Amino acid sequence: MKRTIKTIITLFTALLIAIPAFASNESDDIRTVNIKGMDNMKFDVTLIEAEPGETIKIVFETKSDMPPQTMSHNIAIVDLGTDTDAFAQASMSARDNEFIAPDYEDQVIFNTPMLGGGESVEMEFTVPETKGDYDFVCTFPGHYMAGMVGILRVQ
Repeated sequence: MKRTIKTIITLFTALLIAIPAFASNESDDIRTVNIKGMDNMKFDVTLIEAEPGETIKIVFETKSDMPPQTMSHNIAIVDLGTDTDAFAQASMSARDNEFIAPDYEDQVIFNTPMLGGGESVEMEFTVPETKGDYDFVCTFPGHYMAGMVGILRVQ
């Protein structure tokens, strides 16, 4: 009888320890979006639909056989109301700052580092609460002008 009670208490204790571990698994709530930057200076995903306040994991990869000095990519999502043209133009010359213009850093919601061919990165960010279409661009020189753009649609 003592052994049965002891077994029940042990199982009950193990259950109490296990339940919070399963309940607090936050990674189940994080949606992953895979995006590739390619040699044609395009993203393979140009629309990300999201809910306000949602956490998203971006898995970004550059697909290129060219040297990184001539073909690298990043993703920079800018805030609503940002002059995306001016941001991209200014960022092209900001090599020392991962091609993100220092004057616009406060208007960047999310950005990846610049990645050469075969490189990838996984990063999480929280989607803004304000609904709208947020531009995302590659700021490597010439890529924005070639059409390397997309939209984060918060709805």
